[in-house]
Amino acid sequence: MRRSGLCEERGSGWDKVAFEIDFNQLPAPLVEVTQEHTRITLYSHRDLRHMDRADRVRAVYLHACLRYVSAQKMTNASIRERFGIASHNSAKASRLIKEAVDEHLIALRDPRAPVKLREYVPWWAAPDGSISS
Repeated sequence: MRRSGLCEERGSGWDKVAFEIDFNQLPAPLVEVTQEHTRITLYSHRDLRHMDRADRVRAVYLHACLRYVSAQKMTNASIRERFGIASHNSAKASRLIKEAVDEHLIALRDPRAPVKLREYVPWWAAPDGSISS
């Protein structure tokens, strides 16, 4: 498959998928792992208001992962940009972040940071292994 150009060995495929999903403001994929296989479900565009909680949490987590691996910061502003939320509606972005924190999928980079300067990372990149808000 590699020689015919259908796959590559660098392992960058998931990064490319994650970037395109985030860039095009698509719902995050659903990854289901069973003993027999792994199934990934990709979704077409859906407005934020039509996403359920699970969709929103997955999208915030994927955004945090993508920002982390590309050495960028996930903030309230980056969430507003990702979901197309107006800057005057930052409370909506804060609620999305809180949902993902409550599910223990993202964590504060620095728990001592003031609210306006908070940055978030995926749970597995939390500086002290904690997942508190």
